[in-house]
Formats: sequence, structure tokens, C-alpha cells
Amino acid sequence: MAILNVNPTRMAMLGLKRKIKSAKRGHKLLKDKQDGLMQKFMEIIREAKRIREEVEERLGAAFKNFIRAGSIMEEEFLEGALLFSTAKTELSVKTKNVMSVRIPQFKLKQSGEAINYGYLQTSGELDIALQSFQDVFPLLIELAEIEKSAEALADELEKTRRRVNALEYRMIPDLQDTIKFISMKLGEMERGAVINTMIVKAKIEAQMA
Repeated sequence: MAILNVNPTRMAMLGLKRKIKSAKRGHKLLKDKQDGLMQKFMEIIREAKRIREEVEERLGAAFKNFIRAGSIMEEEFLEGALLFSTAKTELSVKTKNVMSVRIPQFKLKQSGEAINYGYLQTSGELDIALQSFQDVFPLLIELAEIEKSAEALADELEKTRRRVNALEYRMIPDLQDTIKFISMKLGEMERGAVINTMIVKAKIEAQMA
């Protein structure tokens, strides 16, 4: 705690009281924002965990089929089959405002087919793998979007937490201590003024007597 460098006057104390009132109001608003951010952050983390588990499961199955196809097919046939893909992907990015945080929104547009080759010299495992990769790609984009959102919310949450702590543990206590100090000084000055008045009065009375 620290006493602020101000003159111990009533005007200064009134100004500090206005500041502490404003600081407490700001602290409450920031605390409410912090609680809201934390709630939203936890919701996103749970959703990200669910999507990540699904992505890992589906990608794992797709890679198994791809590896199996590679072990069955000749290397040149496998490479040739992959060259005929007509699949195209377009990704656009927008942002939305969530509790003063810019959250990304990814929009995916897919066209064409990953499977665009003859079936004579290819395996069914390759068909399944490529289709699985194409199907899971939108989920990957969704995961990227939600994890980026979690990152942005975490940054804002940390900033808000620091502001809340600065008000709660530094600014408000310093203002309170300064107000107490000024109040004590004013009390001493008032008592001193009363004593001086009594001394002067006693001297006057003595002279008159």
C-alpha cells in the first residue's frame, strides 16, 4: 500500500473519494467481464476438445487406409492417382465481436472431387482414404477457427485479469489509505486549531482581567 502524493485538503479528499467510487465501479464491470470471458472460454475449450478428438479419430482411420493402399499399390500408380484430383478449396476469413474480442470466422468452399481416376489399378482403401481426407477437412477448419477463438479470448482474459488485480490490490487500497491519511491530518489540524483558539482566548481573558 502507498500514500499518494497529494495535499491533505478537503478538496483533495473529495476528489479521491470520487476516484475511488469510479475505481470500484470499473472494478465491478471488469470483474463481470472477466467472469463472462472465463465462461465463454471454458465453453470453447470443451468444444475444441470434442472436435479435436473427432478429427484425430477420423484422420487416424484415413491414414491407416492410405498406408494400406500404399502397401498394396505400385508407387507409380499411387502417385498417378493423386495427380488426377480436381478438388479445390477456397477459404475466406471474417471476424465477429464477442465481449470486445475479435473472433475469426472461417468460411470454407470446396469444389471438385478428390477421387478422379480409374479404378482398375487402384485399391478401395485409397478411395476410402481420399474421401475421408476430403470429408474431414471442413472439421479441421472448424477446429482451427475455434482454437484461434480460444487463443484470442485467453489473451483478453489475461489483460482483464491484470486490470482487475491492479484495481483490487493497488489502486483502490492506495486511494483508501490516502483518504485515511488526509482524514487523520485534517483531524490533527482541526484539533490544533481548537487548541490555538483556546490559548488565544485564555490570553485575551487574562489581559482583560
